[in-house]
Amino acid sequence: MLMFMFVLIGHFSLHRHREKGGREGQVLHRSKRGWVWNQFFVIEEYTGPDPVLVGRLHSDVDSGDGNIKYILSGEGAGTIFVIDDKTGNIHATKTLDREEQAQYTLTAQAVDRHTNKPLEPPSEFIVKVQDINDNPPEFLHGPYYARVPEMSNVGTSVMQVTATDADDPTYGNSARLVYSILQGQPYFSVEPQTGIIRTALPNMDREARQEYDVVIQAKDMGGHMGGLSGTTEVKITLTDVNDNPPKFPQSVYPMSVSEDKVPGEEVGRVKAQDPDLGDNAQVNYRLIDGDGMAVFELSTDSETKEAVIKLKKPVDFETKRSYSLKLEGSNPHVDPQFLAWGPYKDEATLKILVEDADEPPVFVAPSYSFEVEENAPEGTLVGRVHAKDTDAANNPVRYMIPRYTDVEQFFSINSENGMITTTKPLDRETQAWHNISVSATEIGHHQDTKVRVNIKVKDVNDNSPDFATNNEVLMCETIIETISAVDKDEMAPRQHFTFSLAPGVAHNHNFSLKDNRDSTASIYVIRKGFSRLAQDVYYLPIEINDNGLPAMSSTNTLAIRVCSCDSKNTILSCNVEPYVLPAGLSTGALIAILACIVILLAIVVLFVALRRQKKEPLLVFEEEDIRENIITYDDEGGGEEDTEAFDIATLQNPDGANGFLPRKDIKPELHYPIRPGSGHPAANSVDVDDFIKTRIAEADSDPTSPPYDSIQIYGYEGRGSLAGSLSSLESVTTESDLDYDYLQSWGPRFKKLADLYGTKDCYIHDGDDVEES
Repeated sequence: MLMFMFVLIGHFSLHRHREKGGREGQVLHRSKRGWVWNQFFVIEEYTGPDPVLVGRLHSDVDSGDGNIKYILSGEGAGTIFVIDDKTGNIHATKTLDREEQAQYTLTAQAVDRHTNKPLEPPSEFIVKVQDINDNPPEFLHGPYYARVPEMSNVGTSVMQVTATDADDPTYGNSARLVYSILQGQPYFSVEPQTGIIRTALPNMDREARQEYDVVIQAKDMGGHMGGLSGTTEVKITLTDVNDNPPKFPQSVYPMSVSEDKVPGEEVGRVKAQDPDLGDNAQVNYRLIDGDGMAVFELSTDSETKEAVIKLKKPVDFETKRSYSLKLEGSNPHVDPQFLAWGPYKDEATLKILVEDADEPPVFVAPSYSFEVEENAPEGTLVGRVHAKDTDAANNPVRYMIPRYTDVEQFFSINSENGMITTTKPLDRETQAWHNISVSATEIGHHQDTKVRVNIKVKDVNDNSPDFATNNEVLMCETIIETISAVDKDEMAPRQHFTFSLAPGVAHNHNFSLKDNRDSTASIYVIRKGFSRLAQDVYYLPIEINDNGLPAMSSTNTLAIRVCSCDSKNTILSCNVEPYVLPAGLSTGALIAILACIVILLAIVVLFVALRRQKKEPLLVFEEEDIRENIITYDDEGGGEEDTEAFDIATLQNPDGANGFLPRKDIKPELHYPIRPGSGHPAANSVDVDDFIKTRIAEADSDPTSPPYDSIQIYGYEGRGSLAGSLSSLESVTTESDLDYDYLQSWGPRFKKLADLYGTKDCYIHDGDDVEES
């Protein structure tokens, strides 16, 4: 049987086999039994010079002859633990650390040295590393931070700290820890067994000291001497509670405000001191008393937490020179547990002085309204404005009218007493109201005040009445028209107009007038039957009177036009050019008008079509006649001898007697034979009248000849012609063709001329020669 024998240094003694009894040399046999030790101990951190003997293996079959071989296997076998295969002694060759590995499991076996056959079954055993106090306590989560309200009671828990020890807690006191406070007394304490930190002093004030650095120690071996220790730092902060009321640094605050300040401007600032933090330091301000409650107002600056005193109403140095206010500051958030510490509010007094300022003059009235009659002479008094200096100096005031408010300078003002007078007569009908401004300034100062002055121009009856409309009266019915009048003057409530015929026509036999007594009158027809051919317009003078003071009158002429009317007295037409027929024409009249328009259009279209087909000239002369005609009227071509044929002064345009008179020719297209018996004046004849009469007689007897009246075209155009001469002789003579297409847009009166010169072939006559170009 494999037996294990261990030598435990310092703890166990070596077990030896002893022989008992018997004689020397006699072998005594023990009963077959052995001790099987399956758990061995090795002290950690052993640092001796020789390997540590852990134990010895021995088998019952080992006779000591060296035939038994011991084998060790398992954790650390061959490296940490070695065995003498002959003796079975096991040694630890390295220093062991329990904190690294607390135990090792090994297997021992005895075999035959020669055959390696097992002589005993394998036996497993454990080698435990015996702990020693080689690890100090450690605070794994330090440093620590904690918060506790100020003014906490003694013993208030702050936090718990815990240290760890790597030594074996089940063996000895190596891992038994005790806590103590090294720094932070007398404010805090720590429980030795649990590590709970508590407050140790009452009434710790955050405002006096807010942070504390506490050092806690943990020591093993139950705190006894020789134990190992570790420390950690704990930062403890006192949190704020509302344990302080607000306090004004001063009991009285002097302030001042100028009387020229406007409402809303800041007067001063006050702040109550509160050493607390956050909401605990919030202060609400309010005015609780004083004679300036209605003059000043209070607000709080959200950033600076100051009470801002502002002007609510204007102040006047001359009326009241100082104000007193009582200001209260209080905490809105109060901690009930500190109510007994006193009221959480404070009061202060504000003394506000009003400073004198140079103020502009003040008018005694906010505005002025005056009246003045129209047509009043220059210098008429309109009214007076008055301003005064409200300052204590009471300086004199000067007045003026800004020119931009009275551009035409109708008014002037006395600079010393404020009397406003007119500078010229006023006309109500031109401008009924004058709105000006008056400026008042203290002598020696630049500040001024303006006031509005409204001046009404009172009406005077200086305009005579007139017809309301100047339209003609169209006569059909017995009552021709109801007339009315207007007056540029202002109509009084009881003022009205009266109408009557002028004295010169009061007894006429055509018309009569009736005053309707409502500022209108009606015109009646006395006579029956009017002839438009005899007289189409009648003029009736009518006198109009107003009842103003003084009364004004005027005579106006009413024009009455005679018109043709139908049976229903509907006006059909009048001898008036711009008059438009009423829309109520009969159907037959409309049909007749449309038929006439259609016939006229058909005639025009037919005439144009025929002219385009024939294109015959209006005047056709024999070749000799054409030449003679040209020679006869050529007083513009420059031929000195051509004009000797006869005197054509009687046919010349009187407007062109002193200038160049163009010649108007036509282009002959057809040549007719010379009619027998036709004669013409001799070349030297000056009797143009006989020449014209002869040509007229020939034209009248020839049905193919156009009316000879067209001879006027060549000689006389009439006085004052707007078109002027169109003769080609006035055109600039060039070798290039001239464009006469624009003649087509001159209308039917120039159509013949357009037909002549609108073609590319034209004739230029000069003296006796005719050239075709």
